[in-house]
Amino acid sequence: MTRSATLIKFAAATNLAVAALSFSVPNAFAQEGLAIPAPALDEAATSGKETAVFAGGCFWGVQGVFQRVEGVSNAVSGYAGGAKDTAHYEMVGNGNTGHAEAVRVTFDPASVTYGKLLQIYFSVAHDPTELNRQGPDIGPQYRSTVFPTSEEQARITKAYIDQLNKAGLYEAAIVTTIETKKAFYPAEDYHQDFLTNNPTYPYIVYNDMPKIENLKRLFPASFKAKPVLVAKVGLGE
Repeated sequence: MTRSATLIKFAAATNLAVAALSFSVPNAFAQEGLAIPAPALDEAATSGKETAVFAGGCFWGVQGVFQRVEGVSNAVSGYAGGAKDTAHYEMVGNGNTGHAEAVRVTFDPASVTYGKLLQIYFSVAHDPTELNRQGPDIGPQYRSTVFPTSEEQARITKAYIDQLNKAGLYEAAIVTTIETKKAFYPAEDYHQDFLTNNPTYPYIVYNDMPKIENLKRLFPASFKAKPVLVAKVGLGE
């Protein structure tokens, strides 16, 4: 069962709480999060600007999490994995474009390393053991995927997945894929900052607000109460 594009647009435009159909499948991971060790392999904490792209189900919650991480200067909802001409919500929702709903994170490695972002991604942003779904959202467009922007990111991601699988902390194996050399395309304006703009929307309340609380609880040193918003900083690169 997937979200209705019509209901989403209506809720985004009016900020009304719509009784969404997305409550039929509980998402225990979103409610609890999971304390996991930091990556044994990480990049050097050099200053500058770097980008990372993560897909983990509906981009509303993933964006909302990373917008509240210290060292992140932007987090943009969008699509990755498919062609530019199919990077549109109505088309991606069909599940046959190759795209995943994704979030491009811009960060300063001197403040937050790529490895720390991965730790947050696998701990509170989504459940990496769910194949082609996240909670109530089903289809390959909701798959768990990392889109590395460098060979180093790909190497660190693979090493961390291996580390976490060997640790046996999850109830099932991690199914997160690594897709290299894939372009990112920003999503429509009404998707940007959706969690912040619609905090009482039922889907957000049930599926995504717990992720923010888990970020604050499990990563207090990385949590910032005031999110960085696309409305303020723009889409960036």
